[in-house]
Amino acid sequence: MVTGGRTRPAGPALDRLDILVRADTELPQDTGSEQRRLCELLEPGALTVVECAAHLDLPVSATVFLATDLAAAGHLHTRPPVPSAGEIDRSLVERLLVGLRSLH
Repeated sequence: MVTGGRTRPAGPALDRLDILVRADTELPQDTGSEQRRLCELLEPGALTVVECAAHLDLPVSATVFLATDLAAAGHLHTRPPVPSAGEIDRSLVERLLVGLRSLH
């Protein structure tokens, strides 16, 4: 029922680690209960698609459909996950520590 019988989302497919943020828009009266629950879940802040799926007790694929539809209607903002930090240059950190110690 969540997908409305569709096999593909209405907009660009989201990755399971994409971040969802609630937009400051009013939901239409005919918004489905699952879509309302997703928007309520995002009221305090941002979550990934997979986190939303876990909280809503829905499959990730169904949550992608909900989020894609809400994003296409302007009720959600999506962004890719924050990339992991690269490896730290140990010599740079050591030089930084030496510089900080010399300030004492």
